[in-house]
Amino acid sequence: MAELVRVFVGWDSREAVAYEVCCFSIQRRSSIDVDVRPIQLDELREAGAYWREEDPLASTQFTYSRFLTPFLAGFRGLAIYCDCDFLWLDDIATLVAQVDPGKAVSCVQHDYRPREATKMDGRVQSVYPRKNWSSLMVFNAGHAACSNLSVERVNTSAPAWLHRMGWVADSDIGALDDRWNWLEGWRTRDGTTPGAVHFTRGGPWFPEWQDVDYAQAWLNELDAMQKG
Repeated sequence: MAELVRVFVGWDSREAVAYEVCCFSIQRRSSIDVDVRPIQLDELREAGAYWREEDPLASTQFTYSRFLTPFLAGFRGLAIYCDCDFLWLDDIATLVAQVDPGKAVSCVQHDYRPREATKMDGRVQSVYPRKNWSSLMVFNAGHAACSNLSVERVNTSAPAWLHRMGWVADSDIGALDDRWNWLEGWRTRDGTTPGAVHFTRGGPWFPEWQDVDYAQAWLNELDAMQKG
């Protein structure tokens, strides 16, 4: 019997509907058993697993808590993390099949340089090396490098060390095809369907982001979710 795949999705109170649609799109297309759960800041704080002070430069409530994924997975097995502003259009089993099990973490290794100064609801669009690598991560949670993401380290380490993956050797970072983190507004259509669209600038759940690429696909997913 195949092992249950655990998926952790960042939750933000400003994007609750985006979280719901993301989870629905994963479960709707998955051919394998998935356990999809939120990474929710107030729950982590209540459990004593998160105590970082609020960062005015953080664009979401899961900016740093995402790195608790290996801890939340008990430092064992496969654990997938993604931001809530993803729309999954392909079977997550296809992504899992692409992962090198010997790597500590696998991600789409973009060289992303956003054109906009702001994103989402007016938040600053920061530019830094390996930007968006951490928006989708497939962890081998039992790998020795993942032990560097202890609760203490996630709460006290510099943002750059976390997001630029200073906690893992480059040789232990696996590469995923960029269709699994298809950056809307940066990636152009090439005739193939993305595995997962990432509305990293802002999605159609915000009034000012109604005309982005794949907005209608997201709205169709919302409609399907609401119809049950």
